[in-house]
Amino acid sequence: MQAPINIALVGNPNSGKSSLFNALTGLNQKVSNFPGVTVDKKTGTANIAPGLSANIIDLPGTYSLYPKSADEYVTYDVLINPNNEEVPGLVVIVADASNLKRNLLFCSQIIDLKTPVIIALTMMDIARRKGVEIDLDGLERELGVPVVAINPRKNKGLADLKKIVELAARGHYSVPPRDFINNAALAKPVIEDVKKTVPGKSDYAALHIAVNTDELSFLNGGQKLAIRNSLQTHQFNKTKVQAEEIMQRYARIKHIMKATVVETDPLQKQLRSEKIDDLLLHRFWGYVILLVVMFLLFQSIFWLASYPMDWIEGGFGALSGWLTSILPDNRITDVFINGILAGISGFAVFIPQIMILFGLITVLEDTGYMARISFLTDRLMRQVGLNGKSVMPLISGVACAVPAIMATRTIENKKERLITILVTPLMSCSARLPIYTMMIALVVPDKRILGILGLQGLVMMGLYLLGFFMAIFIAAIMKLFVRIKEKSYFIMELPVYRAPRWKNVGTTMVEKAKIFVTDAGKVIVVISVILWFLASYGPASRMEPLHAKYDQLISQVPKESPQADALDKEFRSEKLSHSYAGILGHAIEPAIRPLGFDWKIGIALITSFAAREVFVGTMATLYSVGENPDDNNATLREKMASATRKDGTPVYTLATGLSLMLFYAFAMQCMSTLAIVKRETKSWKIPIAQFVYMTALAYLCSLIIFNIFK
Repeated sequence: MQAPINIALVGNPNSGKSSLFNALTGLNQKVSNFPGVTVDKKTGTANIAPGLSANIIDLPGTYSLYPKSADEYVTYDVLINPNNEEVPGLVVIVADASNLKRNLLFCSQIIDLKTPVIIALTMMDIARRKGVEIDLDGLERELGVPVVAINPRKNKGLADLKKIVELAARGHYSVPPRDFINNAALAKPVIEDVKKTVPGKSDYAALHIAVNTDELSFLNGGQKLAIRNSLQTHQFNKTKVQAEEIMQRYARIKHIMKATVVETDPLQKQLRSEKIDDLLLHRFWGYVILLVVMFLLFQSIFWLASYPMDWIEGGFGALSGWLTSILPDNRITDVFINGILAGISGFAVFIPQIMILFGLITVLEDTGYMARISFLTDRLMRQVGLNGKSVMPLISGVACAVPAIMATRTIENKKERLITILVTPLMSCSARLPIYTMMIALVVPDKRILGILGLQGLVMMGLYLLGFFMAIFIAAIMKLFVRIKEKSYFIMELPVYRAPRWKNVGTTMVEKAKIFVTDAGKVIVVISVILWFLASYGPASRMEPLHAKYDQLISQVPKESPQADALDKEFRSEKLSHSYAGILGHAIEPAIRPLGFDWKIGIALITSFAAREVFVGTMATLYSVGENPDDNNATLREKMASATRKDGTPVYTLATGLSLMLFYAFAMQCMSTLAIVKRETKSWKIPIAQFVYMTALAYLCSLIIFNIFK
């Protein structure tokens, strides 16, 4: 059996690489009709033929082999660095047939690296609708490499591709003997010196080594010194050489296009996508439609999720009550019902909303509308020191800040990338959704405005918009302090509109639910058990007098009388207050009391730093431990709605609810986000500054809103 070969998938953004990756590997890889989704290389395995398997590497999209951003350097390193652990034995270039001229530039550069290449043409159907016919055999002769038409979305052409891959892997195809252009003539003395210093490289690879000497990690100090001396000796001008190279490549591409491509309609048909864009990208109606889409998105979270949430919540309440009635009254039962089960119920009830949110976002991405949002907001972005590329991470932040911050690698401008990293966590991620949902249900009445607009949906949309505009406001301030001066531009290809792939939507919903359950769920259950212990036990110096006091009081009243029930409730409340958790909560209560928070909310603020979703699990545990076992069939919302302060006033008023939602909207309550910021910026200064400013912002905004509404 032949050893697995490394196959790199490369191509322009939005060319279909990730779709092909999914089709070949069968992995549930995130695929979006949205440029820049792949921000790091991803690998999977595929069976090519009997006895032949391959490691498939999905690389970030790039328009040229000259990298400008962090994600493009990922692709560049895999293709250029001979020491890279995933150096490919074969490169499959995924090219968009409907934009062949632009795609052939990158294809020609890869061909000249002298690595075996196969070109997989996608979007042939769109090319035909544009009136473009491509002679595949002629294109193959002109380029000197195999060319195959595929449609990975419909699994068409994959068998042909695998057959060609098998033949290439078994040595039936060789690299073209001649370069696409005369690379050696571009800088002959320098290329000769580089090939002597770094043997085994093609002329074009040597040219790239000359251009990017300082950035290439596989060169040692002696090699870099020798190449720099050659560059200085021969007065190498890399800008001039690159410009000459691109001009020569496009001249050859023009000849190939003339010989192999026929445009039956020289003016091209106006595609349906272009007609739709006339409306969706309109200077006025485009923004109106965007707001309507956002409102429907967040209103649907309530409309569609209300029934399954009620079923899950009621089911856990009934299960807790039933288990309480049949299980013996001991510590094991207590930790299972009030620790583990309470923690599970705290996050399980929000699974429908998480699934619906990601499902709807996937629909927007799959249809191509998400990319239009970048263009609609580019003007606003530029006014605050960003550009349209910053919108992609900000939109991704609605799902999770961690991949969103990784997505900033597509931003070439260092200043804009840093500012985007600093403000992206202000976008309301899915981890905040359980908190928003619970508090909106508690303090915002379920009524209609103008008969059709749900108030709860409007509040939810307002929180997400607030996060976006706060990010814009903070970016405008940071623009004045970040002292990096670098020109930027925003060029982005708009994908055509397509019907969403419902299988992909369903898969995404299921996968995100799994991630929520396995990742957040594990943390929530572990913290719930720890909290159960902290809320059930306390220092002996406090607990022993408390037990003695209530044992004496309870012995003086008849069992199962109203007085006994009142004393039992009072005892459980005081016991929770004197526990380790209560002591911790009361210690921080003075700092958070001005925000309308009590000590239980204070504990949740601390525990949810591990993950924001832990807030709900924490409240479920605290309210379960402090309640009479007969109340276990009550839902968490019912328990929180009936919670009162010492003076008898409700804990969760409109003022407290709004204050709490604003705090979580702006606070950096996520260790994972801080860790990824440190990794991307290679410094602890940035995440520390981010944590400080976001916490201060959250506290100030919560303080203001509480005092306005109290």
